[in-house]
Amino acid sequence: MTESTESAERLARPLIHLARLVGLATSYIGMSDDYHEIDDDVLKALLGALGVDAHDDDAIDDSVVRILRERHGRLVAPTVLHVVGKEDRVLLNTGIMQIPSATITLENGDEYQGALEPGAGDGSQAYEVDGKFVATASITIPADLPMGYHTLHVSVGDRTQDATLISAPERIPMLPAMEHDQLWGWMAQLYSIRSAGSWGVGDFEDLKTLMVDSHSKTGADFMLVNPLHACEPVAPLTPSPYLPISRRFINFTYIRPEAIEEYAGLGDDLKSQIGELHAQAEPLNGDAQIIDRDSMWRVKMHALWLIFKAGRSEERQKAFDDYKSTSAEGLEAYATWCLCYDKWGAPTGEADSWEKRLDKNSDEVQGLRRQFPDTLDFYRWLEWIADEQLEAAQQAAKDAGMQIGLMADMAVGVHPSGSDVWWNPERFAKGATVGAPPDYFNQQGQDWSQPPLNPIELENTGYLTYRHMVQGMFAHAGAVRIDHILGLFRLWWIPSGHAPKDGAYVQYDSEIMLGILALEASRAHGVVVGEDLGVVPDHVSTSLSAHQVLGCAVEWFEQMDGKFRAPKDWREFSLASVNTHDLPPAAGYLAYEHVELRERLGLIEGSVEDFEQNARAEHKAMMVMLIVNGYLDPDLLKDEKAHEQEIVEALYRGLRGSPCKLLAASIVDGVGERRAQNQPGTNNEYPNWRIPLADGKGNVVPLEELFSNTRLLSLAKVMQGR
Repeated sequence: MTESTESAERLARPLIHLARLVGLATSYIGMSDDYHEIDDDVLKALLGALGVDAHDDDAIDDSVVRILRERHGRLVAPTVLHVVGKEDRVLLNTGIMQIPSATITLENGDEYQGALEPGAGDGSQAYEVDGKFVATASITIPADLPMGYHTLHVSVGDRTQDATLISAPERIPMLPAMEHDQLWGWMAQLYSIRSAGSWGVGDFEDLKTLMVDSHSKTGADFMLVNPLHACEPVAPLTPSPYLPISRRFINFTYIRPEAIEEYAGLGDDLKSQIGELHAQAEPLNGDAQIIDRDSMWRVKMHALWLIFKAGRSEERQKAFDDYKSTSAEGLEAYATWCLCYDKWGAPTGEADSWEKRLDKNSDEVQGLRRQFPDTLDFYRWLEWIADEQLEAAQQAAKDAGMQIGLMADMAVGVHPSGSDVWWNPERFAKGATVGAPPDYFNQQGQDWSQPPLNPIELENTGYLTYRHMVQGMFAHAGAVRIDHILGLFRLWWIPSGHAPKDGAYVQYDSEIMLGILALEASRAHGVVVGEDLGVVPDHVSTSLSAHQVLGCAVEWFEQMDGKFRAPKDWREFSLASVNTHDLPPAAGYLAYEHVELRERLGLIEGSVEDFEQNARAEHKAMMVMLIVNGYLDPDLLKDEKAHEQEIVEALYRGLRGSPCKLLAASIVDGVGERRAQNQPGTNNEYPNWRIPLADGKGNVVPLEELFSNTRLLSLAKVMQGR
């Protein structure tokens, strides 16, 4: 079934016409090929979130007229995409018989010297706008326009209008090392891996060691870690790395105080104070049950304040000033938000909370900035130090010989009360959150509580928010994994007050967003991986392949009609892994930890017996696939518990048997951990994102012992093809 199953009568309704006009899907196909039509109340609520009035029939008619008048009345769309090396036509709206002209200001401020020839439009009909007829014309963008973010100036008669002209490569260049070979690496939750120097939570120095040692001792070429996006300035800290305060900046709680350049020059008294603070946090490193970010940050933040107040050399102060100048308004947004949070408390989302009552221009906010200039500068400084330490980790990985180094993870969205939303609320939809419709693994659907970017505002601002975010991601990474890359095409929006299943898909301009990815990845000589699990329409897969964005092949998900697909049949342009952070590690999954956990948390719809029966059938089917393809000795299944490690390694031999360009082994599978990092559909019912790295017996595995761990080294040999 497809969307054409909507009847002609339904498609003719003004509400349906209005919704589809702004990219709001009025029906969808679920994971089980089940067809759904979106209820009127959901459509009206989501139109309102897009800023489109649809509360009654008259409002619907007025909105249709307004949108069409605006589209046909503008000379050129606010954002235009050009493919480098190809000649493109940009459609314009002109008066009848009017000849347009255009110039281009390049990203560096120079004027483009090539000729921009006017031409005919697309042959569509003329439109009446405010009593005048408008027809389409075009401007040809030459093939030699360089890559970058340029400005197109269009003139027709006495009218002039500018557009952001994004000139992007057709596809992301493949790394030479990936052209005819596979690369493999590890994936890990950075916060969970602690060393003796940690403050209870893995940090940027640990990341540096993790990457360098993984290459020198196991031959890995990348390290995929959890998102490192910015967080709250003071405890309590949000555990989920997928609910950040800002996606443009870095989580400064990962700073290692002793690795800051100024630390070496501190006096003995200050070093002693910092040592005492570290001693308070040190016992956290041995806790195998829970990651206590709040206790860590309370003492680490004190140490960082001491280093900040000690001052900097003239040269270092200049470097800090240069960073502030380069980061400009974005840094001010995050630092100001942190200051308000620090002095006025956590945003509550209630009407009387400061983030609801006050905006960036409020007298109270400006007064707070003047009252606490040092604290404001402290938050700017934390970002600078975090930026330096993350850069140092990536540089160390590349110097050690890693082909990729850090693979950063980009979250789907941001915290609804975070700095991105507070500083620029107009860029986000109001009255809706992002999530996912029901599927087999999350039968009640998901609400991720994040406000979606407004696609209309994205176009009107030249995709500035998205551009800044992607630039920031590639600043210190050799690859970027984009969580739920389907969100570049469509996102499941849920109106406020509705259940996750009562939502609808909103369309985005994927060609422009993929073009930005291609542009930034090309500049960084980087790789892009898109998490494309779940229901993915064919056109999405085709588009991602055309742009050379790698997809994801998860062994436990590579199944059809109750059978697992042989790894040799997986997609070549993919990142292959056995599992994800939303599933228990391989040892736990094989022991049905997911069944026990979901039953205990009440997350199973239908009978527990049926769910367990399906899980056992899935388990058996996986074993059959491994045996048939020669990855597993069937005799080992006579006592699965005794041969757990060999069965886990058989799963990874499957990865080696695939044509996938990138292969990822999970650190938790390397040490025999059994606990899931995250259970979707829960908040505090389960300690999501707070599970320390431990072995199968529940013993902490410190970083110093990680790459001498016998079980991990055995798995590494499998990944090396030995």
